[in-house]
Amino acid sequence: MGHMDMRRLRTFLEFSRAESMREVADLLGTTTSTVSAQIATLADEVGSELLEPHGRGVRLTPAGRRLAEHAVAILAAVEAARSDLRAGAEPAGTLRVAGFATAIRQGVIPIISEAAARYPSFRIEVHEHEPAEAVKMLLSGQTDVALTYDYSLAPQLRDPRLDVTELWSTPWGLGVPAKDAGGLRGTAPEIFAQLVGRDWIGASRNQGDEEVLRIIGSLAGFEPKPRHEADSLDLVEDLILAGLGVGLLPQDRKPRAGVAILALDQPGVRLRSYAQTRKGHDTWPALRYVLDRLTTPETAGIKCRAGRGRECQMNGTP
Repeated sequence: MGHMDMRRLRTFLEFSRAESMREVADLLGTTTSTVSAQIATLADEVGSELLEPHGRGVRLTPAGRRLAEHAVAILAAVEAARSDLRAGAEPAGTLRVAGFATAIRQGVIPIISEAAARYPSFRIEVHEHEPAEAVKMLLSGQTDVALTYDYSLAPQLRDPRLDVTELWSTPWGLGVPAKDAGGLRGTAPEIFAQLVGRDWIGASRNQGDEEVLRIIGSLAGFEPKPRHEADSLDLVEDLILAGLGVGLLPQDRKPRAGVAILALDQPGVRLRSYAQTRKGHDTWPALRYVLDRLTTPETAGIKCRAGRGRECQMNGTP
């Protein structure tokens, strides 16, 4: 492999993400013929074919996909070195964020709007995924940031290859029919013990809910087995209203008539959110900018609400 030009490598990485010569040309302010020529020259430099015909266009070859994975680390290292030598480096290029809906809607979308006005050569892509999916994408180089969550009673295992930044947390309780709430008192295990024989509602895309139910249930002397699975909090309420079970809901959520949310204590349950990145990459100006904005005080007051997935809403500055 000969000399590899960083400008051509950046062009190639942008193509690997967009898979469109026109889109890359527009992003970089050049022409499609220039993009094509740069990638062809890069292929000569690395000694491998990077593109192959696909329909009316082209796609990455296996060698091209491997180079794209390496390019993320190579360019991040180059950006880190440049930022050490140049104060106030501005974010540029494309940064990909994978995460759950709340963190994207309330944390990332405002950053996209802000960045578009300040840094025209910087673009943020968003992809909605549950924690396990987002982390898998991060480790494979398909995304640059994974926004994840876990529960205090079911902490996620942390991969040593990743840096983890804590964002915000919010308490969760147990949603039950309102007509039953008056008779349910005590600690979390005591409340669960009064619900032996009920059906339970878990989540379909994340096993954290089921683990929380299992832990508190074990303290109450039984094992709650979810009969239904729902990620939409509205659907969890629908199931409760229909008398089909009880399940975890955000404690500070305002439920519909007929549903009550009981506080869980001793032990309590909190949903905790995180931003995860590959080690050594957070000095890349684009990534540093997003991480800094995600951890500003404005994001510390997120509260959970209805919606698709485990969603929350902003609660203002604490």
